[in-house]
Amino acid sequence: QAKGAFVKDRVVICDTCAAKGAAPVGAAWAGQLSAAVAHIGLDIDVMTTSCLNMCDTPLSFALQGPQKATYLFTGADPETDTQDMLGLLRLYADAPDGWITEAQAAGRLRLCLQGRVRKL
Repeated sequence: QAKGAFVKDRVVICDTCAAKGAAPVGAAWAGQLSAAVAHIGLDIDVMTTSCLNMCDTPLSFALQGPQKATYLFTGADPETDTQDMLGLLRLYADAPDGWITEAQAAGRLRLCLQGRVRKL
């Protein structure tokens, strides 16, 4: 296995993103999501990273999976988007190549998409 390779789908949440004058909430949201993901039986890792370079429009996160498309989102709100995030994660988990063509189940988060890169 190559260095840095991963074998499972994951959502990576920025733990330094914060609205102007506010404290970062990414780490707390990652903890909540991790419990919610386990509760509904999704096999997805929830992790954090320090900076996804989307600082002007927090909160940012990425979806990645082995041999899958990668997505970058920004503008998530942990107070209101947890159920939409679970819907998005289920869509991603169910997409063999990660390519989501119908994103209604992602709710408002489908409007927060900043980029998508096809698998190589």
